[in-house]
Amino acid sequence: MNHTVHSDAAYESNPPFDMPEIELPNIPEYNVIITDFGARGDGITKNTEAIAKAIEACAAAGGGTVVIPSGVWLTGPIVFKSRIRLHTEPGAVIRFSSDYADYPLIESNFEGLPAVRCMSPLFAERLEDIAITGGGIFDGAGDAWRPVKKFKMTELQWGKLTASGGVVDADGEIWWPSEAAMNGAATVNRLRKQSTAALADYEPVKAYLRPVLLSFRECRRVLLDGPTFQKSPGWCLHHWVSEHITIRGVTVRNPWYSQNGDGLDLESCRYAQVTDSVFDVGDDAICIKSGKDEAGRKLGKPCEYVVVRHCTVYHGHGGFVIGSEMSGGVRHMLVSDCSFVGTDVGLRFKSTRGRGGVVEQVYIRNIRMKDIAREAITFNMYYEVKADTDAAAEVNEGTPRFRDIFIEDAVCAGAETGIQLKGLPEMPIRGIHLQRVCIEAQRAIECSNAENISMSEVTVVPKEEGPVARIHNSRDILIEKLSCPARQEVLLHATGERTAGIDLRAVSAGAPAAVILGEEVTAGAVKLQ
Repeated sequence: MNHTVHSDAAYESNPPFDMPEIELPNIPEYNVIITDFGARGDGITKNTEAIAKAIEACAAAGGGTVVIPSGVWLTGPIVFKSRIRLHTEPGAVIRFSSDYADYPLIESNFEGLPAVRCMSPLFAERLEDIAITGGGIFDGAGDAWRPVKKFKMTELQWGKLTASGGVVDADGEIWWPSEAAMNGAATVNRLRKQSTAALADYEPVKAYLRPVLLSFRECRRVLLDGPTFQKSPGWCLHHWVSEHITIRGVTVRNPWYSQNGDGLDLESCRYAQVTDSVFDVGDDAICIKSGKDEAGRKLGKPCEYVVVRHCTVYHGHGGFVIGSEMSGGVRHMLVSDCSFVGTDVGLRFKSTRGRGGVVEQVYIRNIRMKDIAREAITFNMYYEVKADTDAAAEVNEGTPRFRDIFIEDAVCAGAETGIQLKGLPEMPIRGIHLQRVCIEAQRAIECSNAENISMSEVTVVPKEEGPVARIHNSRDILIEKLSCPARQEVLLHATGERTAGIDLRAVSAGAPAAVILGEEVTAGAVKLQ
């Protein structure tokens, strides 16, 4: 029998690096059902103890599957044990409690740094062979925890929110669920500076220490297959220093206004694959991290050997994202056949001075984007910096490095900026290679502080008048077989005294030939062939 082979099947099955086979959990064929331990799916009865007893009984038998049937199951945190699969039958809705008292304080991580947080609704630490499967819905009750910024609401929504309770800050711009949550940052910052601070010292500001929905820490052989994860208090799915992770067929939903509402964060993990999943979230959707600043460098665990395929993102600050917490390094990534529709940014690489870390050997192919609010493709080493300058800083262990990244066969229908490369004067972005990329955007190409860049068979359709490409303080840039509309008057505007080796070859017929050089650019720095 003949079979149709996907155009990049060979590429997918054979990543351009030595990808180890990802191990699935080994879970015995033994089942228990939570109703046998007193659980009631009425949406009112709190089932924390019943679910814990079911997991304990299953683990005592050597492991197996804990079944959650159809119903609405109110519960506090679900704490896993090794060799346990939590299986949700169709119609199962797991409603996590909004009572802060149900969530004990633990030592964890937040945004790449060691931190005290509330225990996550789905929690596992130092375990092996764990899984969550089935068609159920895990609802994290995030509205009870999250602050909300006024500018993200309509007037009617803001009025309804503030009338529901909680408090608004002195500037009238941020709503908080409680005064303790609003004032928690100052207390937490003070306690962090005290080496003698105990977990109990954080109790008064527990409302501020909102958890992620799923926190799997230092685990091995993990499977998420099928469920919906939604309305997290913070990030939705967070895997930290874990390996052999399989995520497939999941749906991740956070409100678009959700503060820190990431979809999936793989932090300092290795050997992972994410396939056939859908994200619609309030922050970065599929995000690769490895710790922040000195803490991340000291931990020294890169995120590596990750494959992402056939995923769709409907909303998020970025579709596929690396950073900004990448201080332990990121390498050996393959992303293919994904669609980003309506995200703020499509492919997003971000860092800043102080992070350190190396991001390299990233391969991206067959990406479809539409209605991107900002950049379709961006490398920005000035994350959270209000203004970038040409002043170089000292190169040290806090200098981030991005290099050897390959993007092929990407299409974007609508963006503010098509391609943005923004490196640091002291450490340019190096080795970024784009091939067969087609982008319709307000502005086409912006490049500063970059070296050894190639763009081949790139089609750009800028909507604004002005240069098709702006290049500043960059060198060894090859733009080959560029296609752009004839209505543009200027092909390239080059500035910066360090600009050199700009090579434009085989630009499409009818494209503008005008090249504008700043006074500081040396003669011969740009060649048009």
